[in-house]
Amino acid sequence: MTLYERVADLPLVVDDTDLVRAERETSSDFTRVTTTVVLHGGGAVGRGEDVTYEATDHEALLAAPPTLPTGEFTLDAYSAALDDVDLFPEPPERETARHYRRWAVESAALDLALRQAGTNLGAALDRSYDPVRFVASTRLGEAGFERIETMLAANPALEFKLDPTPEWDADLVERLADTGRVQVLDLKGYYEGTEVDAEPDPDLYRLVLEGFPDAVVEDAAFTDATRPVLADHEDRLAWDYPITGVASVRELPVAPRWLNVKPSRFGTVASLLDFLEHCEAEGIELYGGGQFELGVGRGQIQALASLFYPDAPNDVAPAGYNDPEPAGDLPESPLGPSEDPAGLGF
Repeated sequence: MTLYERVADLPLVVDDTDLVRAERETSSDFTRVTTTVVLHGGGAVGRGEDVTYEATDHEALLAAPPTLPTGEFTLDAYSAALDDVDLFPEPPERETARHYRRWAVESAALDLALRQAGTNLGAALDRSYDPVRFVASTRLGEAGFERIETMLAANPALEFKLDPTPEWDADLVERLADTGRVQVLDLKGYYEGTEVDAEPDPDLYRLVLEGFPDAVVEDAAFTDATRPVLADHEDRLAWDYPITGVASVRELPVAPRWLNVKPSRFGTVASLLDFLEHCEAEGIELYGGGQFELGVGRGQIQALASLFYPDAPNDVAPAGYNDPEPAGDLPESPLGPSEDPAGLGF
């Protein structure tokens, strides 16, 4: 039985839908807006979080919410019914948002079906919840190395996922490397038309690869200029932005050893679980990715990390680590699951 087959036939009753908007400032100098999809049915509630980045898309959703299917289904039948629903009253700013919103509804449906069955995802998949190692993801910004010093002063054991930028130099890289805490570096070579786009720069790639010889390096773009720089480091390259399902793995420029899992990029529960099963069979190492979730999405990415890749450098830190000025009393890694997780929660 496949992972998806273990949940596909879960009975699901959906009576009504609510949408709840959330907003919060972040450490990456932008205001994060998300919308929680709330499904009601059979006296239970299931939730999923739409992590679409553009605030205008959330505003349009709340102004003209789509009519989601109601009635009695299996989880798989509900997913099929969603194929006929246009989840965007106005076309999204970016096409990637279509998967994000579909995941919000599908994860809410999975959460509700599990709760209606009186169980959780771990029990349904016959997997155990393990403590989750996490890293803090941050851009250094104008504070530079001082931001790392401040965060380490509050939590000396904290590990990091960082975004190198053209402003990085050899001195900064040496100081960061000397902390021994940098586990993942995200070069963002696949983003287009966003505020975090990063041109493939062979000099920056070389600086990062040589300065952090043991770190995982994410989303390095292969070009004629960067390919020679990357050639001797393929065993520690990882991909995030291009990963949307099993087919996308096969389209990568090299066979991957590492992949970042952001559930919302997959759109459907079936696509995500098929991907997790494929990677396990192929021996591909996975680690969880975060998208500045403000609500239930954070616990859900932590739950998936707990079940599938608990010991990896997971970018699933508690929400407080995304604050512009993180408090000094934040949870430390690893995060322990609750004694009795419910639904898709952790």
